[in-house]
Amino acid sequence: MFEKLHVRRAAVLGAGVMGAQIAAQLTNAGIDTVLFDLAAKDGNPNAIVLKAIDHLGKLSPAPLASKALAQAITPANYDTGLDQLKGCDLIIEAIAERMDWKQDLYRKIAPFVPAHAVLASNTSGLGINTLASVLPEELRHRFCGLHFFNPPRYMHLAELIPATTTEPKVLEGLETFLTTQVGKGVVHAKDTPNFIGNRIGVFSILSVIQHTHAFGLGFDEVDALTGPLLGRPKSATYRTSDVVGLDTMAHVIKTMADTLADDPWHRYFKSPAWLEALIAKGALGQKVGAGIFRKVGKDIVVLDLEKQDYRPADRGAAPEIVEILKQRDPAEKFRQLRASSHPQAQFLWACFRDLFHYSAFHLAAIADTARDVDQAIRWGYGWAQGPFETWQSAGWPQVAQWIDEDIKAGKAMSDAALPAWVSDGRTGVYAPEGSYSPSRNALQPRSALPVYRRQRFPDPMLGERFAPGETVFENDGLRMWHDGDEVAVVSFKTKLHTVNDAVIEGMQEAVSRAERDFAGLVVWQPKEPFSAGADLAGAMGLLQAGKVDAFESMVANFQATSQRIKYALVPVVAAVRGLALGGGCEFQMHSAKTVAHLESYIGLVEAGVGLLPAGGGLKEFAVRAAAAAGPGGDVFAELKKVFETVAMAKVSTSASNAKELGLMRGGDAIAFNAFELLHIAKAQARGLAEAGYRPPLPARRIPVAGDVGIATFKMLLVNMLEGRFISPYDYEIAERIATVLCGGKVDRGALVDEDWLLKLERQHFVELAQQEKTQARIAHMLKTGKPLRN
Repeated sequence: MFEKLHVRRAAVLGAGVMGAQIAAQLTNAGIDTVLFDLAAKDGNPNAIVLKAIDHLGKLSPAPLASKALAQAITPANYDTGLDQLKGCDLIIEAIAERMDWKQDLYRKIAPFVPAHAVLASNTSGLGINTLASVLPEELRHRFCGLHFFNPPRYMHLAELIPATTTEPKVLEGLETFLTTQVGKGVVHAKDTPNFIGNRIGVFSILSVIQHTHAFGLGFDEVDALTGPLLGRPKSATYRTSDVVGLDTMAHVIKTMADTLADDPWHRYFKSPAWLEALIAKGALGQKVGAGIFRKVGKDIVVLDLEKQDYRPADRGAAPEIVEILKQRDPAEKFRQLRASSHPQAQFLWACFRDLFHYSAFHLAAIADTARDVDQAIRWGYGWAQGPFETWQSAGWPQVAQWIDEDIKAGKAMSDAALPAWVSDGRTGVYAPEGSYSPSRNALQPRSALPVYRRQRFPDPMLGERFAPGETVFENDGLRMWHDGDEVAVVSFKTKLHTVNDAVIEGMQEAVSRAERDFAGLVVWQPKEPFSAGADLAGAMGLLQAGKVDAFESMVANFQATSQRIKYALVPVVAAVRGLALGGGCEFQMHSAKTVAHLESYIGLVEAGVGLLPAGGGLKEFAVRAAAAAGPGGDVFAELKKVFETVAMAKVSTSASNAKELGLMRGGDAIAFNAFELLHIAKAQARGLAEAGYRPPLPARRIPVAGDVGIATFKMLLVNMLEGRFISPYDYEIAERIATVLCGGKVDRGALVDEDWLLKLERQHFVELAQQEKTQARIAHMLKTGKPLRN
């Protein structure tokens, strides 16, 4: 009888693209991981795995949260290393999609799998029961499918597929582990080819291919229609195919053709001639630099089937279609798409119609509820809404009638009838009670598994509303609220959660109220980003109006807010997700503790707009450097570690990297599931309070690097200037950053206080803000979103 899953050590079998990246994500999560592959024929028997581990550091996007983590992965091979499986609690097989190869490997490893360990296959579509059939009886109860989506670090979806013999406790333990420890959104799929995500997602791509040809559209035209305009990724359809690899796409399509012979849409499960032709000449997509799209110099060209050649990728969505898609009312949007004679509108309606038809027809066979399908497509393909959510939003009965009319008129891709439940008088598949399950003919609530109690605000499905908590107070900048417990929460209301006067005033009020009425305070945003920094447009308005004194007062108030956070009598915990730039970064630097989602991109980026950090960030680095150096220590050596981070406006590539850059502290926490971030942050605040939290003592005697430190930094900068790595204006900004970090032009080792450092920050910030080149940089950033190097 399976007790409970505790994963101290894991193994991944197969060091290919997916296997190595799954091992990387497990290692990111702090799990001791062994990566296996075949023994090399010559030299080191682990050479194949070692090469795969080395390759992890070269991939983009990066599978590892820190390149240093590569050393933590243990290499092994099937000839000499199988004894290492005996110490593993979870074993994930991720070798090539060949049933015979996988079964042969299972026979080989079975004697080495511990009696408590879970074995899972990362197959993307092979039969789980067939795979399980070669396992010893007692191991079959601890075996299931576990399908990660590529790339495993970034894609939220993980599909769990039980065999008929899988023990329910195994699935519960694995789901709990995947949710909290690995940060995944788990969907249960049935043992059918391609499971849920790829069954529906790949069909959607095939229907787009079919209708692209039927309505005579260009590939670039289709991508303009099927990307952000529909709430889908920028890579849309054909660019996504290039990124995935056209050979991989063809393989997936062939797998569908081979395994889904009885599917009413089977005749469409074949690669079009143009796809086969591209593959034949080696144009496999992004990995070789050419596929459906190709880059020529700075220009993007796209395959034109009529010309049998590439042409400029300059066809977009027609203005009238853009207007239809921008409509807020989904029912009206779909009515106009169906009624329009424009080829782009007809194309979009046809794609939606056939996707809805296919999803409804197969729902009972592939999933328990409509929610499973929609979550799989959202989390695996990056869509804002899944097919059933989109359909219900547009008016379920009306759309169902239109689909039925098109089926009967021979316009749909298949003449298969819609299931009877579609038109049983319902208005959709979502209601407050849950999501529709055809097999139970009832609405099913969300999972009651205890791990989901950690998600105060899970990813909401259509129509779901979660209690917003009780408001303590709010202004134009933020809202302070609570759930009836001792920890209050502050959430910003500004665009991109930027920090403006209202946020600054609101934060000071929130800290005061937390000190009076609560045990702790958490700064958390319902959606990304945490904060894109200070409201530059508002701040520059003061300067352009000649109100320099008011501008400096605003900066001083910003600094005072950071200090208020730092010296609050209750712990203030920053719950960071996504971007935390500039002032947002400084707020978390001053918090008692930061809890950051792994995918947090943190940085003091002011140098990029011709400024320097002035919300206390440089002051805080100087204080930390003095503390790290210790009495009589080398403060400059500590400052040198962070100077480049600030002067080069570096942004972390993960929360782990933020620690390496000095933007987070070693004791700060990293959360792997974004939907658990608030729970963890509140627990941290509660724990600090229970431990008798006191803020740090004011830093009144801070030894600084002084004029010697400034001079040393300037020598480094001169080399960069002469090597043309930086511009003369970059040099000036960096020199000012060095000046503040080193405590100004005072003697090395001189003792200063925080107010001294804050005044230095403020002085140099205000002076830079008045410079013509800085104002040009800010204007360029506000207009284009990109830095200007002048």
